[in-house]
Amino acid sequence: MLRVSLLIACLVASVHAHPRHKRVNQAPVDEQRTRYEPNWASLDTRPLPEWYDDAKFGIFIHWGVYSVPSWAPVGQYAEWYWYHLMERDDGSATYDHHQQLYPGQTYQDFASSFKAELFNATEWADLFRRSGAKYTVPTSKHHEGFTLWPNAQSWNWNSVDVGPHRDLLGEIMNATRAAGMHAGVYFSLFEWYNPLYLNNATEYVNQIMFPQWVELLSKYQPDVLWCDGQWDHPSKFWRSEEFLAWAFNDSPVRDTIVVDDRFGSETPNAHGSFYTPEYSTSVYLDHKWEANLGMDIHSYGLNRATPADKYYTADYLLNYLVRSVANGGNMLLDIGPSADGTIPTIMQERLLQMGDWLNVNGEAIYSTRKWRVQQEGSIDNTTVRYTASKDQSTVYALLLDWPHNGIVLMPSPKVQSSDAIVSMLGLPGSLSWKQVSTGGISVQLPNLTPGTQPCDYIWTLKLTGFA
Repeated sequence: MLRVSLLIACLVASVHAHPRHKRVNQAPVDEQRTRYEPNWASLDTRPLPEWYDDAKFGIFIHWGVYSVPSWAPVGQYAEWYWYHLMERDDGSATYDHHQQLYPGQTYQDFASSFKAELFNATEWADLFRRSGAKYTVPTSKHHEGFTLWPNAQSWNWNSVDVGPHRDLLGEIMNATRAAGMHAGVYFSLFEWYNPLYLNNATEYVNQIMFPQWVELLSKYQPDVLWCDGQWDHPSKFWRSEEFLAWAFNDSPVRDTIVVDDRFGSETPNAHGSFYTPEYSTSVYLDHKWEANLGMDIHSYGLNRATPADKYYTADYLLNYLVRSVANGGNMLLDIGPSADGTIPTIMQERLLQMGDWLNVNGEAIYSTRKWRVQQEGSIDNTTVRYTASKDQSTVYALLLDWPHNGIVLMPSPKVQSSDAIVSMLGLPGSLSWKQVSTGGISVQLPNLTPGTQPCDYIWTLKLTGFA
């Protein structure tokens, strides 16, 4: 551990000494606190910082040089444009598209067109705040290797040396925090076509990837480190355990940072603060997890080939959020901004629709925990998902459908108090309910019109005095 700490301390010192970096002090050593060893058995014992379990909803941001062509066959990752161009794994569709629109240009040539000339971080952050999100995770570096912050390891292939000539990552994170949200970063461990990675991956880790890791935590102090691109090698090759031991013991974010499960070929769904099912219906009731998906049917970066009807509706996205939270997870919803720094209107609309719903129903989402039952069916094919307050004293029943007869039968809630109350979030007063002989309760829903209903979909019953 001493050797590891000394090595990282040297890296931190080099970050601080760089003239373009503001000084960030390393956390002082506190011998009374728990110290984590550089192995998964120890690292996995670290408690999850509560802020993350309370937050529930975050915004993923895929933005980089790939945002210039912003194209893929519908249903593929547009952010993988360079890979598709070089490897032609999509049947040469990207190659043919490129030759037609950009004859004679290399992928690297796109960097000068990635200008972000209309980018305003404060406007972005205000939109994210209005969406109800509690944290953001922008791509600091995707698999193409282009970084959104200035760093010596990516000379002339970063957003300050070329293109926007701005520290885009710093602007996003500062604006995010100013708007009252937590700020995180996405980081790709490998780089598709970095010559050092292709010829000497070990030296790539030591000379490029590991110093970038340390710089990100030391300079930007993210509350989320969302790694990816881990699949080529096991975690020991990437030096993940020693890095995380420093992150959890001595880094400036040792008390707040959460990390995902993509730190080595063997780590997904096995290690990390949270697991990361992608465009998936998987849930993990015994470990914190976070669903992640784009608004596009299967792309994180902007794909200009995707028609409007291939974007998920607000109803679908809210169902995804409710399903995630009811099963103990978070949801990280992605946007893909344009190369000029604007967020496509359809994405803004979805975010604002999410925010409108959370303004009414956020009590059933934020700072909640799993209940003893996550989901059950009711009469009239109404699906009910449950969340609960941290102390389990209040139960929230989220109705995915409105029953035709206006009555919801829920078998699981049990009356615990003579003054038990059922109400609907967004409406004044209480609702009529009764116990049923077969167990559970029956609730008479109010007669609502389109003008009086509290929201357009997924209505929340608040159950007080039930267990």
